[in-house]
Amino acid sequence: MGQIEIVRATAGQAGVLTELMHTSSAYQGGYASILDGYEVTPAYVEAHPTFVATSAGEIVGFYALIEDPAELDLLFVADSAQGLGVGRQLVAHMLGEARGRGLRSVRVVAHPPALSFYVRVGARRTGTIPPRPPKVGWERPELRFDVPTC
Repeated sequence: MGQIEIVRATAGQAGVLTELMHTSSAYQGGYASILDGYEVTPAYVEAHPTFVATSAGEIVGFYALIEDPAELDLLFVADSAQGLGVGRQLVAHMLGEARGRGLRSVRVVAHPPALSFYVRVGARRTGTIPPRPPKVGWERPELRFDVPTC
């Protein structure tokens, strides 16, 4: 994989982001229900700071930040780019964006298998979100990133 560039997503990329999300092996099997019928829409991309990571012109990951209240709403890395540092770069970029927007911390409700990733990149565990059947039949870890001031 070549150099990673992180840029603001466009509304026209919403379909590609939805596809990347739905093809994630992390959301197959028992975890698939949470994404049933979910799509990243052009309106969503326009309403929330959404950024894509590209390599050689291909989208290999993305994240979306909700500003009020501050939350990392989506973060996905293509299966083909897992373990190559793309997620770490996206989190670092998100923290820079959060700082630039005057946010002091950013909440994350994590996919359970992603808990260790978020802890490795600096989030601290703050609680557990209970299941919300029928889409979410499992507990989810709640974490928080403290946004560095400089």
